[in-house]
Amino acid sequence: MFSGIIATIGRITQLAPREAGSRLTVDAGRLSLDDVALGDSIAHNGVCLTVVGKAGNQFMVDVSRETFSCTVGLDAPGPVNLEKALRLNDVIGGHLVSGHVDGVGEVLRFEPVGDNRLLVIRAPAELARYIARKGSIAVDGVSLTTNTVDGAVFAINLIAHTLENTTLNRLAAGAKVNLEVDLIARYVERMVSAAQG
Repeated sequence: MFSGIIATIGRITQLAPREAGSRLTVDAGRLSLDDVALGDSIAHNGVCLTVVGKAGNQFMVDVSRETFSCTVGLDAPGPVNLEKALRLNDVIGGHLVSGHVDGVGEVLRFEPVGDNRLLVIRAPAELARYIARKGSIAVDGVSLTTNTVDGAVFAINLIAHTLENTTLNRLAAGAKVNLEVDLIARYVERMVSAAQG
């Protein structure tokens, strides 16, 4: 479980093909690996991956073909948003994020609004019912609040701090992003559906 508060921007430095996917080597950037053990979870652009090796300030994770097929941003060297899994005594500064991407969205607009940015995304149609105005959503692992929602299209205001401390400042119209909808919305829908029989 994660909070969607990005610890740092790391960098995928190498992809090594394996029988069922690839092994990624990731430069941890400012993320301390002192308390990271083999088997721990770290979110990469919102994708929960298991640490399988460590060397200095780098760590390794294995990514399956299935994960590559339903996410973006892990299939080439480049920057990634990193967040360690929450511990029970951690403060949840964002919202509860599982690290299981629900779908890939498309950036429709990314425009300056003062020193902020307006980010407009089209989500897959099947996720639209989980996205609510002033609700929570994770975009490439970043916990964000929606400002407006129109069907499967939603808008977010990105403040300067978010732009400076995540990979979201690299977005442009046409870019693809990992989306994870709010867990609470999923459970509410499940309970309502069960109650309706």
